[in-house]
Amino acid sequence: MDDCIFCKIGAGEIPAATLYEDDHTLAFLDIAPAVKGHALVIPKVHCESLHDADPATLQHCLVTAQKVAAALRAWGADGVNLLQNNGAAAGQAVFHLHFHIFPRYEGDGRAWGWKGTPYPAGEMARVQRDIAAHLA
Repeated sequence: MDDCIFCKIGAGEIPAATLYEDDHTLAFLDIAPAVKGHALVIPKVHCESLHDADPATLQHCLVTAQKVAAALRAWGADGVNLLQNNGAAAGQAVFHLHFHIFPRYEGDGRAWGWKGTPYPAGEMARVQRDIAAHLA
């Protein structure tokens, strides 16, 4: 896409702090990191989100994410968070599929989790049935 910043980065038209590159993906440091070492993995082919990516593209991205996560652990991270947003309502700001990889450290004070709320009686079974019907 002509106006997609990640397509331009993937094509080498815009410089990036590249961590890893192969024929299908590119991994680079985020220019506004949530934490030092915050990396992004993108496919070189344009797809807006998880919803329109083909399975091979997703596989390439996840294999690259695994490699970057291993490098972050070797760099000293105690763990990693992997985040992937789809749609504006989910916080997606750049509409090119991308995966965020955040290095984590014991006692870093970051709270990436959430407080769960149990389903009311019978609600979980209804939600499960309704969603599963769309997978059939």
